[in-house]
Amino acid sequence: MSDVQIFTDGACKGNPGPGGWGALLRKGTTEKEMSGAEADTTNNRMEMTAAIEALSALKRPCTVDLYTDSKYMIDGITKWLPGWQKRGWKTADKKPVKNEDLWRTLASLNAKHTITWHWVKGHSGHAENERVDRLASEAAAAIR
Repeated sequence: MSDVQIFTDGACKGNPGPGGWGALLRKGTTEKEMSGAEADTTNNRMEMTAAIEALSALKRPCTVDLYTDSKYMIDGITKWLPGWQKRGWKTADKKPVKNEDLWRTLASLNAKHTITWHWVKGHSGHAENERVDRLASEAAAAIR
């Protein structure tokens, strides 16, 4: 097991609209930036895609500290997921879980790695969050 820090963010120009995601992986002094975009998506999907892409880039199971400004993703993975799975991917009021495809992938990655999920306040001067926000915004702007 190795210790990795991951910082993620998503951006959307319109919601839905063109979106981008950004991630920064750090192990010791080694860093890797990643980003991507989709033409028609939502902010929540881009937030989740950033985490999925970053975790998928890890070649073996790792101990990860993952930092995001997405309350939706933090609450989903740490609070809501067990109930959704128990109810066959339905919410408490029996509606289909939004972004089920991404939640299933994220749940699988969450089981593979030992992840501590950290929420950071967006746009508050957190250096790595600002960096991945810039990556996400640049990716979203590039597909317009």
